[in-house]
Amino acid sequence: MYSKEETLLIKKEFWTAFAAAYPRKWLLYDTKIKDVTFKFYIDNKKAQVLLDIEPKDEEKRKIYFEKIESLKTILLEDYLPEAILERNFYLESGKIISRIWVEKLGVSLNNKNNWEAIFDFFNETMTQFEYFYFEHEDYIKDLEINT
Repeated sequence: MYSKEETLLIKKEFWTAFAAAYPRKWLLYDTKIKDVTFKFYIDNKKAQVLLDIEPKDEEKRKIYFEKIESLKTILLEDYLPEAILERNFYLESGKIISRIWVEKLGVSLNNKNNWEAIFDFFNETMTQFEYFYFEHEDYIKDLEINT
């Protein structure tokens, strides 16, 4: 078991090593849609690349999710075959968001032997997610176009 300080140090070392291995600017919070963000996540059981849809306006959350859901076949066949789409994803806080994600199980932040595989997973998966988003960005962003 690691202390809080050791855990923070490992996390900092992990993200620094990832940035060194893949020194590029990721889309992440720059989707140009308020409260629609790409994220990397890692713990001691899995790594995930996420697209969280969490506008406070429930109708907007529903529309953005349905737009992406309408592109599900394209997403799965051309970009991310393992993607999971969940309209109502419950965060630990109890907040409901919509989430699309891909995960790699059996890897750990605390095992440096896993880091290269995690870095590769993050790079390949986020790159595909970004390609999908850029290809369909105008449609996803435009609330006037219904699904």
